[in-house]
Amino acid sequence: MTVWVETDLCDGCRRCLKACPYGAIDMKAKKAVVLDHCTSCGACIQVCKNEAMLTDVVPREIPDFTDRQGVWVFAEQRKGQLTRVSLELLGKARSLGEELGQQTAALLVGNGVSGLGETLISHGADKVFLMEHALLDVYRSEPYTIAMETVIRDHRPNILLVGATHIGRDLAPRLAHRLGVGLTADCTELTIDPGEKILLQTRPAFGGNVMATIANRYSRPQMATVRPGVMKAEEFPGHKGELVNIEISLTSEMVRTEVLDSIKEEKRAVELSSAKVIIAGGRGVGNAQGFEVLRELAAVMDGEVAGTRVAVEEGWISSDHQVGQTGVTVRPEIYIACGISGAIQHRAGMMNSRYVVAINNDPRAPIFQVADWGIVGDVTEIVPELIEQLKQGRENVIGL
Repeated sequence: MTVWVETDLCDGCRRCLKACPYGAIDMKAKKAVVLDHCTSCGACIQVCKNEAMLTDVVPREIPDFTDRQGVWVFAEQRKGQLTRVSLELLGKARSLGEELGQQTAALLVGNGVSGLGETLISHGADKVFLMEHALLDVYRSEPYTIAMETVIRDHRPNILLVGATHIGRDLAPRLAHRLGVGLTADCTELTIDPGEKILLQTRPAFGGNVMATIANRYSRPQMATVRPGVMKAEEFPGHKGELVNIEISLTSEMVRTEVLDSIKEEKRAVELSSAKVIIAGGRGVGNAQGFEVLRELAAVMDGEVAGTRVAVEEGWISSDHQVGQTGVTVRPEIYIACGISGAIQHRAGMMNSRYVVAINNDPRAPIFQVADWGIVGDVTEIVPELIEQLKQGRENVIGL
């Protein structure tokens, strides 16, 4: 398979040379020449107005996936408690399913977890595929992968969404490999292409400097992982669904690991993903003492304190408070960004906040592009004044 030039038709316009992303076209005697490292990507063919670029590459045919139906969510549970991201994904799955005219389903794996089915149905699942077995009591990669692969091959869904938790990040790639399909990790947006009716999966790429939209046209199910806090959990009162029991054949010989003990890590002091008010600080806060002032503001507003990657690396705040591409994703009612420039890596973690207030002394800071309200000024002066005004307002209300 190759690309070549019909020299009689080539007029030396150089469009193909500019279009080639691999630098695999040169000009000789005012005619285009294809070099040996051409990948046959076809970019030159698309821009050639004289049809002088020819190829024997046969376009890849998109298979018929009309038999693939359903938008599925892996309902992750730990010790009988559903993770929040599972419910968030169910709400999004229902929205996607409505656009496609397909049902929403949840995959519930464990042992003695059938009682969680009603919760999943009330959050949008039309069906709950229940797989229970003693070997599925706690998460282990092999039995969970076997169980999931079995039901997916039997029921052939169109889309499968998995939470980007520690378990999800272990399970999803294993499952994708078993099924021979692609996987897009850490998505921040999921939509349906109105023409092709395929899943468009958007995620940060190249260190967060661009947002890439990825489509899977050649295999099913279309798989994506989504970080907690990106989507919004929704309840559907009165919604009716079906609990489908799936028999899973597992033996101890199939499982090469054994859980001897489980030691729970001490609970984090902060749960940013569920906070309603977040006061976040960046480089402009200046030092650890500056974050003490932010904590005072957070206390007045009954909120939590967060930081950017720079603030964490400087040691001004601990890593469990980091918001952004390499931290947590949040969607509070109010997000106050103090001394944060607004790099895309940080915005990826807070873009779903309902209201954003930005305080920065640089009027051209990117954070103002996503802010609902902006204050141009020194954080060290504005935040103390804001604290004072809020305290005064509270005292006036109490006095009434």
